[in-house]
Amino acid sequence: MECSIKWVTGGAGQDGMSFVAETGSGHAFVMDGAPEGGGRNLGPRPMETVLAGTGGCSAYDVVLILRKSGQKITGCEVKVEADRADTDPKVFTRIHMHFIVRGKELKTSLVESAIKLSHNKYCSATAMLGKTASITHDYEIVAD
Repeated sequence: MECSIKWVTGGAGQDGMSFVAETGSGHAFVMDGAPEGGGRNLGPRPMETVLAGTGGCSAYDVVLILRKSGQKITGCEVKVEADRADTDPKVFTRIHMHFIVRGKELKTSLVESAIKLSHNKYCSATAMLGKTASITHDYEIVAD
């Protein structure tokens, strides 16, 4: 896996704190700092992308596991909240993930199992962030 990140200077050489990330899979996105840190709010903060990636990684696992379990899943949303340390490096210290899983006749035990398998076995992001953060989760099932 690879990724390159380039500072976007706007030609002035010292302006702004925007960066363009280009991934090995051929996708690009902009990250930027907060205005009080010299950014122009042109994209998410780098740590926001870490948090979003963690939610995406776990949601991917949950959908895949439920599909393989024969569940009729039609939607999966994860709302992620986190706290960071007050001092540098400002690592995540607490992460809570709230899953909203939609489908027809979803079995509660399989939804719960899929979330636990993601957190305990498959999700690389939660495995890494779990070294500094307490990671919790809950869920709700919405019937179609």
